[in-house]
Amino acid sequence: MMRLVAAATIGLALALSACSRAPSADSAQAAATGEALAIETSLGRHAFKIEVARTAEQRETGLMFRTHLAADAGMLFEYQQPQAILMWMANTLIPLDMIFIGTDGRIMNVAERTVPESLATIPSAGLAKGVLEVAAGTAARIGIKPGDRVLHPFFGTAP
Repeated sequence: MMRLVAAATIGLALALSACSRAPSADSAQAAATGEALAIETSLGRHAFKIEVARTAEQRETGLMFRTHLAADAGMLFEYQQPQAILMWMANTLIPLDMIFIGTDGRIMNVAERTVPESLATIPSAGLAKGVLEVAAGTAARIGIKPGDRVLHPFFGTAP
């Protein structure tokens, strides 16, 4: 009987551990929409094909456990109400640039080359409505800075 209880306890612990480590296939698929987004900088308009995280579960999972992100890809985290947003890099294996976006689609601030798996919080510079995560180095490569414009229907702008 003790062996059965011990085996059940170990099995439950392993199952719970696995659940906390990787996102569900459903949540990853739900966010994989392949929508168009563009950013207008002083260097021109730059097109991206993005995933959109609309639900709390999708925002919690984000780009965790990914090992690659294409130069023209990203994930947009949408928030229905403007708010102070805190991001972090827990379980995120690749460095990212985080672009915090206001209600009008204007970039508020950019956190460049965030540290993989860091638990340090990365804040918006005010009340934001979205965050775009792109591959590290993208902001410098295409000249993204505060005041630049994000074109996406969520912000009432069109790409």
